[in-house]
Amino acid sequence: MESIYLHSLNPNPNPNPLSRSTSGPWRSRFAPNLRSSNRLLRIRRPRSLAPPLALQRRSSDHDVVVVGAGIVGLAIARHLLLHCGLSVAVADAGVPCSGATGAGQGYVWMAHKTLGSDAWQLAVRSKQLWEEMADGVAREGLDPQHILGWKKTGSLLIGRSAEELTTLEERVKVFTEAGLRAEYLSSSSLSSMEPALEVGKEGGAAFLPDDCQLDAHQTVSFIEKRNKSFAPEGRYAEFYNDPAIGLLRSDRSGAIEAVQTSEKILYGKKAIVIAAGAWSGSLMRSFDVNAPDVPVKPRKGHLLVLENFNEIKLNHGLMEAGYIDHQVGTSSDSATADSEQTLLSISMTATIDAKGNLVLGSSRQFSGFCREVDESIIKRIWDRAGEFFPTLRTISLDSLRKRQIRIGHRPYMPDGKPVIGPVPGLPNILLATGHEGSGLSLISQALGTAEMVADMILGNSPVVDCTPFSIRGRF
Repeated sequence: MESIYLHSLNPNPNPNPLSRSTSGPWRSRFAPNLRSSNRLLRIRRPRSLAPPLALQRRSSDHDVVVVGAGIVGLAIARHLLLHCGLSVAVADAGVPCSGATGAGQGYVWMAHKTLGSDAWQLAVRSKQLWEEMADGVAREGLDPQHILGWKKTGSLLIGRSAEELTTLEERVKVFTEAGLRAEYLSSSSLSSMEPALEVGKEGGAAFLPDDCQLDAHQTVSFIEKRNKSFAPEGRYAEFYNDPAIGLLRSDRSGAIEAVQTSEKILYGKKAIVIAAGAWSGSLMRSFDVNAPDVPVKPRKGHLLVLENFNEIKLNHGLMEAGYIDHQVGTSSDSATADSEQTLLSISMTATIDAKGNLVLGSSRQFSGFCREVDESIIKRIWDRAGEFFPTLRTISLDSLRKRQIRIGHRPYMPDGKPVIGPVPGLPNILLATGHEGSGLSLISQALGTAEMVADMILGNSPVVDCTPFSIRGRF
């Protein structure tokens, strides 16, 4: 699961915020990366040698072991628990929602997706499954907004230039022909829907009224609680703050049969799923197995959260059309060339979260797993938002006291598609990672990914064609 750092910007902040990483979940989260440089901790023992006796005593048997407790990993466990009789264990170096899952805005959108792309059907299926989950909560007599933070806010993809507006009009036409509800809004119509927004007389937007958002923390809590309900019958177990450090081979067949963590050996009789987000590639390399390289890399993002901010009101989720152009890492729009600014892009996104906070974004940059807050990027996010919301231009960023910075590392794939499926040469190892390349996809594609992985494990016919997401022959 990817790293996230939540930095409070209330008065008298911790003068050394990184000191928090020396213990607790942060220490565990980065343990796999530290261990990967220590060859003694890799699983390199001859096949004839059994694991140490102490670890054997702390071993457990499961049908499926999932490495990664982000939204993708937990959703895979959930799907298997609900739709078959297999037992599942989930292991993670940290805890749920301490990664990119917990740092995002929770969009379940189609507005920024590209019809006809390899990931389109996966996005359509995932959104359908999210809506079914929300409907299921409602059928239990519960409020989906209270349980999941679920809101059908609709999305506005905003353009200001003639080129952007032409693209948006075409996008609306294509969406409508594909059966989605979509509408092109003129500047005046847009102003009536979002009075705080200013796009000029020539501006406009693509409006998708059925797009939704959820609260990642509430949703993960709901999924985890349901997963735990299978524990009394021996079908579910979780091992947090316990990083995976290796894979074990069978003495008889030579096949990978278990995950070794720092504390236990977890045997997976049918499958082992690596769903560790931005860590998946480096984790596979640290296992020292003969497998294709997975070029997933961390793409750092900042979000600015303003608590109880009442200066502007929003009725929908908003995103500037330029966000789509920034989905693929090209060149930096920054004049600096140091590593912290590598391939930096800033695009306006804005929404009101389940707690009523204004969430502004977003940045994208390649800077490894660095999780320091960059105040210059926060300033650029604020200034970019001010170009769309005039009221913000009258407020000094430094005057805001109740604000928080979310930092997460999205799992980026260079070809814009996630990797979902078996690892060549390791038939019982499956990957489910790389959901950032096509934009806000980590949460929005999670349930479709879970269904796809479960179908692979069970030998079912896939609902969505999984061929485009295979690692075989892609890199």
